[in-house]
Amino acid sequence: MSYQTTFAQALLNPELPCPGCLTTCNGSDPATRFAVYRNNVTVSLIDALADTFPVVQEMVGEDFFRAMAKVFVQAQPPRSRLMAYYGDQFADFVSSFPPAALVPYLADVARLEMARVQAYHAADVPPINTDILHHALAEPEQLTVLSLVLHPSVQVLSSPYAIDSLWAAHQGALCISTVDPDVPQAVLVFRHGLDVDTLALDAATALFVTRLQDGVSLLVATGEASTMDAEFDLTHTLGLLLRWQLITHTTFGAPPHEHTH
Repeated sequence: MSYQTTFAQALLNPELPCPGCLTTCNGSDPATRFAVYRNNVTVSLIDALADTFPVVQEMVGEDFFRAMAKVFVQAQPPRSRLMAYYGDQFADFVSSFPPAALVPYLADVARLEMARVQAYHAADVPPINTDILHHALAEPEQLTVLSLVLHPSVQVLSSPYAIDSLWAAHQGALCISTVDPDVPQAVLVFRHGLDVDTLALDAATALFVTRLQDGVSLLVATGEASTMDAEFDLTHTLGLLLRWQLITHTTFGAPPHEHTH
């Protein structure tokens, strides 16, 4: 094991001893100085998680959140210099963290908050020219192989809990007393300009958008959504995607993995 590995492991595990060969310029105890450094690193990582998951912290309180985050930090230290994405495994950790079981929707709210961060940092791609899309839709022989490519920031989260309403309530947009957490919700997360937005979707629309992201054709995605809900409105859904400039371009030709469920 390299010295760097030993140092990194000791840095995030207070049960490990101070690495050997450390010295100080003023003759003070290296173990004491290392303990201070170790604490500062841990606190900084916990602070980073608190910045990414403010609603999760509000739901459980600062003390609980920081205790939970500390366990996560010690188990899953950063593996990248890009701290913006640190915590992308936090929701999975929360879902398996026994004390958090008392708030069953907590992990999915964490997923929503992480999705917002990812949407904010996603690549910037210009929207499709609507004339190009209208022309493609007007060619019947192409509809079976026409696929729509969505903006890189687009994500769809489906949950057995009211994650969109819960998140909105913590932004002051809803009164928390009016939110029933046990109502399933699907959420569209995306960036429009410099702002990250969320929209609640019905289940069929959420499936439609998800299948477009899978690369299936517009025809297949529409068929699957209509099978789920006979009242699925393709025109309304395309209008929604165009209004928020979430369609970036079209492709033609069925991808190899295309299939219906």
